[in-house]
Amino acid sequence: MADNFNTTTKRKRKEKSKLVPSLIVLFLFLFVSFSYYAYQIVYTPNVDSKDRDTFVTIPTNATYEQAMDSVEASGAIIDHLSLRFMAKLMDYDQLVKPGRYKLEHGWGNRQLIGVLRSGQQTPVDLTFANIRLRSQLATKLANEIEASEEELDSLLNDEAYLASLGFDTTTIVSMFIPNTYQVYWTTSAPKLMERMKKEYDTFWTAERKAKAEQLGLSQKEVSTLASIVQAETIKNDEKPRVAGVYLNRLQKNMLLQADPTVVFAVRDFTIRRVLNAHLRHQSPYNTYINKGLPPGPINVPTISSIDAVLNPEQHDYIYFCAKEDFSGYHAFARTESEHQANARRFHAALNARKIMK
Repeated sequence: MADNFNTTTKRKRKEKSKLVPSLIVLFLFLFVSFSYYAYQIVYTPNVDSKDRDTFVTIPTNATYEQAMDSVEASGAIIDHLSLRFMAKLMDYDQLVKPGRYKLEHGWGNRQLIGVLRSGQQTPVDLTFANIRLRSQLATKLANEIEASEEELDSLLNDEAYLASLGFDTTTIVSMFIPNTYQVYWTTSAPKLMERMKKEYDTFWTAERKAKAEQLGLSQKEVSTLASIVQAETIKNDEKPRVAGVYLNRLQKNMLLQADPTVVFAVRDFTIRRVLNAHLRHQSPYNTYINKGLPPGPINVPTISSIDAVLNPEQHDYIYFCAKEDFSGYHAFARTESEHQANARRFHAALNARKIMK
């Protein structure tokens, strides 16, 4: 019996001695596998945006699920499951922050969630050009920030609010100086308006103000005339000469007779040929029937147009007409007879191209 007991005991000890190394190997395998998977979840690149800039916008008051859906909808996430696992691990469900975020190619889950958690937004490069109406301005701005078109349009039409900024509905577009501005997507409509007012005040340096005063124009009047110059010519090198013509006409108390103001008054921006019927259109913007400048800008004038008015070419031209070669340049004249000759050539060119309206 004793021998049998000893034999059994030895067998069990031998089996245990074989089992321990196996368990150690299994443990090491599981540890390495878990460590590898953990590394994969944390550090392995999970953003594929190599061929395109990818941005995600997370609205104010978005839930965790809404935020994650926005990220996944970008199409740049390789493994959704590991991203959500990391998000929970980093308590992102408790730390969702609104904003616009750029998903950089090669980011791992930890880096991506870290940026979203911190609220480190990628600024929007805000630009605006070719804007004629307040409604167009509201649409353009709403496409770049979280604030709605309705919010922006409401502010741009609120006389009391605009008065607090020093403008009214006819002049407010002059507050927007075309440039590239970095703003955050979450910037509210009022904050954006305040920012634009600061940029406007910065733009109007003491030197520019002094030049406006020398011309006998207010800042808003400079912008209004600049908007006409801009509508007349796309050639920056010609803008100072065009500005000089209108300043000469103002000085002589002549009607400006600027075709772009008629187009603006009619509100038909498809017009390529201003007709006599258009010239009779009753509107304070029609400079064929109203002396002086119109009530406000007919577009958002560029810096080059504003500076052309502030630095006009000195000459005695009081007429100009588009050249018949459709180059975009104009023929300038000192007398009406010279101008009519230029106009006949241009009208003949319009007829040849069958441009009748």
